[in-house]
Amino acid sequence: MRTRDDVECWLTDMDGVLVHENQAVPGAAELLEQWRFENKPFLVLTNNSIFTPRDLSARLRSSGLEVPEESIWTSALATAAFLKEQAPNGSAFVIGEAGLTTALHEAGFIMTETNPDFVVVGETRNYSFEAITKAIRCINKGSRFISTNPDATGPSPEGVLPATGAISALITKATGMEPYVVGKPNPMMFRSALNRIGAHSENTGMIGDRMDTDVVAGIEAGLHTILVLTGISDHTEIEKYPFRPNEVLDSVAALLSEDLVETETY
Repeated sequence: MRTRDDVECWLTDMDGVLVHENQAVPGAAELLEQWRFENKPFLVLTNNSIFTPRDLSARLRSSGLEVPEESIWTSALATAAFLKEQAPNGSAFVIGEAGLTTALHEAGFIMTETNPDFVVVGETRNYSFEAITKAIRCINKGSRFISTNPDATGPSPEGVLPATGAISALITKATGMEPYVVGKPNPMMFRSALNRIGAHSENTGMIGDRMDTDVVAGIEAGLHTILVLTGISDHTEIEKYPFRPNEVLDSVAALLSEDLVETETY
């Protein structure tokens, strides 16, 4: 059985693992520095498709974490990589922000409302009825339906916000077509991340804070899975699921020294 000692490369979620409410989780900066010192390849993953890696790198830096943009892998990048394989130099009608449109442009895609190969729905804070109507009509005419991630809601200081999954559900109801979802919990996002850093599932670990995305996708991708309790999951949440991570840690600080926090291994 593989253990943490076998891990030579790391994938880690961002929110709830490295940062919480725009503040660095204690131990996160030291862990990133440790990986750099040990020359261990790593990628920071996020289902958020709004921002480009450059934007996210700047956001992390303001929280006290140094993560270069080439070490960030978003659902937008994973979606662009997938679509580039499916239809090189294809076209898409996009509901989303700069993180998604930039990724698709860099993958060689053309943005169009006229008979696009794909309708791609990502995260945005400005969903419009007009854009959703265009997406529905394109899908009804034969465009293939893609979603960057399944998250139905997102957080805000005022409370939850409707997110990609909620808008995709609206389009599904109107068209009868379910989207193909590229981001977590689809293990494809992890496989594309592994390809990005030249890693193999046999020696890669995944750190996340959600059982229903990070852990299940990590298990399905064949990774060593670690759930940290600095995000949305607690021990009660873990018991709801029929699967278990390889390890449950109080925080990423436990990866610096086993003496820092109590660990629990299943």
